[in-house]
Amino acid sequence: MPLKKYNPVTPGTRFRLGNDYSAVTTDRPEKSLTKGKSKSGGRNHDGKMTMRHIGGGHKKKYRVVDFKRDKEGIPGTIKTIEYDPNRSAYIALVAYADGEKRYIIAPDKIKVGDTVMSGKKANPDVGNALYLSNIPLGSSIHAIELTPGRGASLARSAGTYGVMMGREGKYAIVKLPSGEVRKVLLTCKATIGTTSNPDHGLTVLGKAGRKRWLGRRPRTRGVAMNPVDHPMGGGEGRASGGHPRSRTGVMAKGQKTRKANKPSSKLIISKRKK
Repeated sequence: MPLKKYNPVTPGTRFRLGNDYSAVTTDRPEKSLTKGKSKSGGRNHDGKMTMRHIGGGHKKKYRVVDFKRDKEGIPGTIKTIEYDPNRSAYIALVAYADGEKRYIIAPDKIKVGDTVMSGKKANPDVGNALYLSNIPLGSSIHAIELTPGRGASLARSAGTYGVMMGREGKYAIVKLPSGEVRKVLLTCKATIGTTSNPDHGLTVLGKAGRKRWLGRRPRTRGVAMNPVDHPMGGGEGRASGGHPRSRTGVMAKGQKTRKANKPSSKLIISKRKK
């Protein structure tokens, strides 16, 4: 999707780079597939802040997205491509031949009127969900399952995709968007193609207020705090702060946080890029 450069009529639009939303076809979500969504402001049931930098933001409705793609063998027609405030990729409304409607993550280049299908009978075309055992090698895939039947959990955000690299026994070898190469069971599903809105990462908000509209509160640097508040705080003048670390002391650069004996480690062939 092309980006839109704004004229500098205000300080907030001087550097703003926004999406032109040319792929979006409607601004009214399907009412039967929307739910209310409450906000916590980063507080737990005691009212204590447990997650910082969260609060405010525009009211949102949750769109129920079909990540399982378990409606097999029934063709569906793309009715709309819609913006979803809860994710970076667009979503597509699919009307199936039996009358049911569902939202899916919209693949890139898909258009209103295209047909999608799920299951063993589906062809390896963009938007179709197939088992990894039926996907041709070298295909770009997104919305990848890790556990059969649980629903897609990998490569769901804007412009991401994995690559089907091979098969080995009961596993498929998939290269993930992070660069990690790992084994995934052949009985898991994935959708052909890449996710929509690939230019999402190039957008520039332009002002702090737009960040607040998204529900994100200001973040204070650790080096600007006192030693009682942060391990990097204190010192005379503008001290460097020492080794970068979190407020709880976890090193930010290089310290391994993955469990040494995590069961899924044996499925990882090569780790993600550093």
